[in-house]
Amino acid sequence: MSKRDYYETLGVARDADEKQLKSAFRKLAKQYHPDANPGDDKAEQKFKEIAEAYEVLKNDEHRAAYDRFGHAAFEGGAPGGPGGFGTEFNSSMSDIFEDLFGEFMGGRRQGGGGGRRGSSAARGSDLRYNMEISLTEAFSGKSAQIRVPTSVTCETCSGQGAKPGTQPTTCGTCNGAGAVRSSSGFFTVERTCPTCQGRGQTISDPCTDCSGAGRVTKERTLSVNIPAGVEDGTRIRLAGEGEAGVRGGPAGDLYIFLSIKPHEFFQRDGADLFCRVPISMTTASLGGDIEVPTIEGKKARVNIPDGTQTGKQFRLKGKGMPVLRSTQHGDMYIQAAVETPVNLSRKQRELLAEFNKEARDNSPQSEGFFAKAKAFWDGFSA
Repeated sequence: MSKRDYYETLGVARDADEKQLKSAFRKLAKQYHPDANPGDDKAEQKFKEIAEAYEVLKNDEHRAAYDRFGHAAFEGGAPGGPGGFGTEFNSSMSDIFEDLFGEFMGGRRQGGGGGRRGSSAARGSDLRYNMEISLTEAFSGKSAQIRVPTSVTCETCSGQGAKPGTQPTTCGTCNGAGAVRSSSGFFTVERTCPTCQGRGQTISDPCTDCSGAGRVTKERTLSVNIPAGVEDGTRIRLAGEGEAGVRGGPAGDLYIFLSIKPHEFFQRDGADLFCRVPISMTTASLGGDIEVPTIEGKKARVNIPDGTQTGKQFRLKGKGMPVLRSTQHGDMYIQAAVETPVNLSRKQRELLAEFNKEARDNSPQSEGFFAKAKAFWDGFSA
């Protein structure tokens, strides 16, 4: 069965440059790699064809020979061995895959992407701490002390994991690489070293305090500054206050997530505050002044005009929450809730009954509603 043209295999033009070849190979190799298609023989064969085409075309000399003689240029065993691809090809392709895929081929490299294994240091994990504060504390800001159980660097061994006076030794299985390779025909497979678990080092005499981990668990007390104006769900980052790194690696970060407790008076919407205030029927009818609380613990006077209805809002400019990291403040809105009197005395009932007899055009909304309702009912009886 004749081989397919290498340029067609990669889906590139014959004048494609190195960047275009590499891009095409990257896309196709990810699509047909055996790890992404377990048990799919067709995908495996396709992957082999793609790798073979790229290995030839990325080499200027081999590409020139292929452009002139086609597949016949390599029938004698070049480049590399029987069928054109042997041990040197496997090693070359392994380097290509490391360069192209990083995490895809063999996992994330410790200490950052793209580098070789073998560095025993690794960054510590990030931590999360949930803190609940009051709306008043969110208004003014506060400094708080928190206690966080976390892994810290072992002081006895300075995070190395080895007993003081000794040092970790290079792993004899992987020679410090942190990974071992095995070849099987076309493929070179890289796996985490089973002896050192990818660290590249082994410890024959571990530290007695941390048992070789380089970290111990302790509870730390940290000071947290909460700025004025924080909202529910605000996240505060304390760099380097997470778990200690492994084998002297950098520490992770601590993230504090804030939640704000409901307030007995105020509801918050961004920087604005809303306060529902019950108003007596007589004050709503005749008008008057009332005093309301503000979030800062002071009093504010609000003038209620006569004829105020439930739902009427009164704005107090600048009496809301501070805007985070700004000098601006939101507003406070008083929402009137006209209250119907209860437990009337005999005298009060008589006065209200007399008022009701004299009432003329005092309830426009009520009169308007029932006028429309009457017309609605009349429509059904017509």
